[in-house]
Amino acid sequence: MALPEDNGRLLSEEHSLIAAAQQGDRQAFALLVERYWDRLYRWLYHLSHDRHNAEDVAQETFLKAFRGLNRFRAGSNFKAWLYRIAHNSLANQRRAAARARLVLPDDVPADGEGPAEQAISREALQLLARAVARLPAEFRSAFLLRAEEGLSFREIADVLGLTEETARWRVFKARQKLLGVLAPQLDTEKP
Repeated sequence: MALPEDNGRLLSEEHSLIAAAQQGDRQAFALLVERYWDRLYRWLYHLSHDRHNAEDVAQETFLKAFRGLNRFRAGSNFKAWLYRIAHNSLANQRRAAARARLVLPDDVPADGEGPAEQAISREALQLLARAVARLPAEFRSAFLLRAEEGLSFREIADVLGLTEETARWRVFKARQKLLGVLAPQLDTEKP
Protein backbone atom coordinates (compact mmCIF):
# COMPACT_ATOMS: atom_id res chain seq x y z
CA MET A 1 0.00 0.00 0.00
CA ALA A 2 1.35 3.41 -1.01
CA LEU A 3 2.04 5.95 1.68
CA PRO A 4 0.31 9.37 1.45
CA GLU A 5 3.60 11.11 0.64
CA ASP A 6 4.19 8.57 -2.18
CA ASN A 7 0.74 9.37 -3.61
CA GLY A 8 1.51 13.08 -3.46
CA ARG A 9 4.82 12.59 -5.20
CA LEU A 10 3.23 10.45 -7.93
CA LEU A 11 0.47 13.01 -8.45
CA SER A 12 3.00 15.83 -8.66
CA GLU A 13 5.07 13.80 -11.13
CA GLU A 14 1.94 13.11 -13.18
CA HIS A 15 1.06 16.82 -13.33
CA SER A 16 4.61 17.55 -14.53
CA LEU A 17 4.37 14.86 -17.20
CA ILE A 18 1.02 16.21 -18.39
CA ALA A 19 2.35 19.77 -18.58
CA ALA A 20 5.39 18.60 -20.52
CA ALA A 21 3.25 16.51 -22.88
CA GLN A 22 0.98 19.51 -23.47
CA GLN A 23 4.10 21.41 -24.53
CA GLY A 24 4.85 18.73 -27.13
CA ASP A 25 7.13 16.38 -25.16
CA ARG A 26 6.24 12.99 -26.63
CA GLN A 27 8.45 11.15 -24.16
CA ALA A 28 6.42 12.61 -21.29
CA PHE A 29 3.23 11.33 -22.90
CA ALA A 30 4.87 7.93 -23.45
CA LEU A 31 5.53 7.78 -19.70
CA LEU A 32 1.84 8.50 -19.03
CA VAL A 33 0.90 5.70 -21.43
CA GLU A 34 3.31 3.37 -19.66
CA ARG A 35 1.83 4.33 -16.30
CA TYR A 36 -1.80 3.65 -17.30
CA TRP A 37 -1.68 1.10 -20.12
CA ASP A 38 -1.98 -2.09 -18.03
CA ARG A 39 -4.76 -0.83 -15.79
CA LEU A 40 -6.75 0.62 -18.66
CA TYR A 41 -6.32 -2.51 -20.76
CA ARG A 42 -7.44 -4.77 -17.88
CA TRP A 43 -10.50 -2.60 -17.27
CA LEU A 44 -11.43 -2.67 -20.96
CA TYR A 45 -10.85 -6.42 -21.09
CA HIS A 46 -13.27 -6.89 -18.19
CA LEU A 47 -15.86 -4.82 -20.01
CA SER A 48 -15.43 -6.41 -23.43
CA HIS A 49 -14.22 -9.96 -22.62
CA ASP A 50 -12.11 -9.76 -25.77
CA ARG A 51 -8.38 -9.10 -25.56
CA HIS A 52 -8.09 -7.83 -29.15
CA ASN A 53 -10.99 -5.48 -28.66
CA ALA A 54 -9.58 -4.25 -25.36
CA GLU A 55 -6.22 -3.64 -26.99
CA ASP A 56 -7.78 -1.75 -29.92
CA VAL A 57 -9.85 0.46 -27.65
CA ALA A 58 -6.87 1.12 -25.36
CA GLN A 59 -4.78 2.22 -28.35
CA GLU A 60 -7.61 4.40 -29.63
CA THR A 61 -8.03 5.90 -26.17
CA PHE A 62 -4.40 6.95 -25.93
CA LEU A 63 -4.47 8.36 -29.47
CA LYS A 64 -7.55 10.42 -28.62
CA ALA A 65 -6.02 11.51 -25.34
CA PHE A 66 -2.85 12.61 -27.13
CA ARG A 67 -4.84 14.58 -29.70
CA GLY A 68 -7.02 16.15 -26.99
CA LEU A 69 -4.31 16.75 -24.41
CA ASN A 70 -4.42 20.51 -24.84
CA ARG A 71 -8.09 20.45 -23.75
CA PHE A 72 -7.18 18.68 -20.51
CA ARG A 73 -7.47 21.13 -17.62
CA ALA A 74 -4.51 21.30 -15.25
CA GLY A 75 -5.38 19.96 -11.82
CA SER A 76 -8.14 17.68 -13.17
CA ASN A 77 -8.08 13.96 -12.62
CA PHE A 78 -6.11 12.57 -15.56
CA LYS A 79 -7.04 8.97 -14.82
CA ALA A 80 -10.76 9.78 -14.76
CA TRP A 81 -10.40 11.76 -17.99
CA LEU A 82 -8.58 8.88 -19.66
CA TYR A 83 -11.11 6.31 -18.52
CA ARG A 84 -13.98 8.49 -19.76
CA ILE A 85 -12.37 8.58 -23.20
CA ALA A 86 -12.00 4.79 -23.08
CA HIS A 87 -15.60 4.31 -22.00
CA ASN A 88 -16.87 6.53 -24.82
CA SER A 89 -14.64 4.77 -27.36
CA LEU A 90 -15.90 1.37 -26.26
CA ALA A 91 -19.52 2.55 -26.43
CA ASN A 92 -18.97 3.95 -29.93
CA GLN A 93 -17.34 0.72 -31.03
CA ARG A 94 -20.25 -1.35 -29.70
CA ARG A 95 -22.80 0.85 -31.48
CA ALA A 96 -20.85 0.54 -34.72
CA ALA A 97 -20.60 -3.23 -34.34
CA ALA A 98 -24.33 -3.50 -33.68
CA ARG A 99 -25.09 -1.47 -36.83
CA ALA A 100 -22.66 -3.55 -38.88
CA ARG A 101 -24.48 -6.73 -37.88
CA LEU A 102 -27.76 -5.24 -39.12
CA VAL A 103 -26.50 -4.20 -42.56
CA LEU A 104 -26.83 -6.59 -45.48
CA PRO A 105 -23.72 -7.04 -47.62
CA ASP A 106 -23.82 -5.20 -50.96
CA ASP A 107 -24.02 -8.41 -52.95
CA VAL A 108 -27.10 -9.79 -51.16
CA PRO A 109 -30.25 -8.55 -52.89
CA ALA A 110 -33.19 -7.45 -50.78
CA ASP A 111 -36.51 -9.22 -51.38
CA GLY A 112 -37.49 -8.76 -55.03
CA GLU A 113 -34.46 -6.63 -55.80
CA GLY A 114 -32.67 -7.50 -59.01
CA PRO A 115 -29.44 -6.17 -60.52
CA ALA A 116 -31.11 -3.02 -61.91
CA GLU A 117 -32.64 -2.11 -58.57
CA GLN A 118 -29.32 -2.80 -56.82
CA ALA A 119 -27.51 -0.47 -59.21
CA ILE A 120 -30.08 2.27 -58.62
CA SER A 121 -29.82 1.78 -54.85
CA ARG A 122 -26.02 2.00 -55.01
CA GLU A 123 -26.21 5.15 -57.13
CA ALA A 124 -28.64 6.69 -54.64
CA LEU A 125 -26.29 5.90 -51.75
CA GLN A 126 -23.36 7.45 -53.62
CA LEU A 127 -25.47 10.52 -54.36
CA LEU A 128 -26.39 10.78 -50.68
CA ALA A 129 -22.75 10.40 -49.60
CA ARG A 130 -21.69 13.21 -51.97
CA ALA A 131 -24.51 15.44 -50.73
CA VAL A 132 -23.58 14.82 -47.08
CA ALA A 133 -19.94 15.60 -47.85
CA ARG A 134 -20.99 18.98 -49.28
CA LEU A 135 -22.92 20.02 -46.16
CA PRO A 136 -21.32 22.78 -44.07
CA ALA A 137 -19.14 21.18 -41.38
CA GLU A 138 -21.35 22.18 -38.44
CA PHE A 139 -24.45 20.65 -40.07
CA ARG A 140 -22.57 17.58 -41.33
CA SER A 141 -21.12 16.75 -37.90
CA ALA A 142 -24.50 17.06 -36.15
CA PHE A 143 -26.27 15.08 -38.88
CA LEU A 144 -23.72 12.25 -38.87
CA LEU A 145 -23.76 11.99 -35.07
CA ARG A 146 -27.52 11.56 -35.30
CA ALA A 147 -27.78 9.39 -38.43
CA GLU A 148 -24.60 7.30 -38.21
CA GLU A 149 -23.90 7.19 -34.47
CA GLY A 150 -27.52 7.20 -33.29
CA LEU A 151 -26.86 9.85 -30.64
CA SER A 152 -29.69 11.74 -28.98
CA PHE A 153 -29.90 15.50 -29.43
CA ARG A 154 -28.66 15.93 -25.84
CA GLU A 155 -25.61 13.74 -26.60
CA ILE A 156 -24.95 15.64 -29.83
CA ALA A 157 -25.12 18.89 -27.87
CA ASP A 158 -22.62 17.55 -25.33
CA VAL A 159 -20.22 16.32 -28.00
CA LEU A 160 -20.33 19.53 -30.05
CA GLY A 161 -20.57 21.92 -27.09
CA LEU A 162 -23.98 23.27 -28.10
CA THR A 163 -27.40 23.66 -26.57
CA GLU A 164 -29.81 20.80 -27.24
CA GLU A 165 -31.98 23.12 -29.34
CA THR A 166 -29.04 24.16 -31.51
CA ALA A 167 -28.13 20.49 -32.03
CA ARG A 168 -31.73 19.73 -33.01
CA TRP A 169 -31.78 22.75 -35.38
CA ARG A 170 -28.50 21.75 -37.06
CA VAL A 171 -29.76 18.21 -37.73
CA PHE A 172 -33.04 19.63 -39.07
CA LYS A 173 -31.21 22.10 -41.35
CA ALA A 174 -28.89 19.33 -42.58
CA ARG A 175 -31.89 17.17 -43.49
CA GLN A 176 -33.54 20.14 -45.17
CA LYS A 177 -30.41 20.87 -47.23
CA LEU A 178 -30.06 17.18 -48.17
CA LEU A 179 -33.70 17.02 -49.30
CA GLY A 180 -33.19 20.18 -51.33
CA VAL A 181 -30.21 18.65 -53.12
CA LEU A 182 -31.48 15.08 -53.45
CA ALA A 183 -35.18 15.49 -54.22
CA PRO A 184 -34.77 17.01 -57.71
CA GLN A 185 -32.09 14.49 -58.68
CA LEU A 186 -34.07 11.50 -57.46
CA ASP A 187 -37.24 12.70 -59.22
CA THR A 188 -35.43 12.95 -62.57
CA GLU A 189 -34.10 9.41 -62.22
CA LYS A 190 -37.56 7.82 -62.05
CA PRO A 191 -38.54 5.91 -65.21
